[in-house]
Amino acid sequence: MPTVRFRDRRIDCETGALLRSVLRNAGVTPHNGLADRLNCGGLGTCGTCAVAVAGPTNEPTARERCRLAVPPHDPDCGLRLACQTRVRGDLDVTKHDGFWGQHADTTDD
Repeated sequence: MPTVRFRDRRIDCETGALLRSVLRNAGVTPHNGLADRLNCGGLGTCGTCAVAVAGPTNEPTARERCRLAVPPHDPDCGLRLACQTRVRGDLDVTKHDGFWGQHADTTDD
């Protein structure tokens, strides 16, 4: 059973679970500020659940690649959308600053 480490939490989940669901079911959010209420609900269209992920996941989906190619994101930033990312093993997840979590040069943990 994989473990997701996010902020000060360790969350066990099933292999293949969507990262956004894992976090929200544990009572934490992959969003910053108002983005917790102003988001697409997991459709992969808003980009507010962008996080840095270290560990085994699925390949980025076409929807995810398209959204991360549009500002304020950058396709080379290395971020993933929590709503499109499937947990394949133990993960370290970091949410950066900014409404979309796009400020990878600073962290919010």
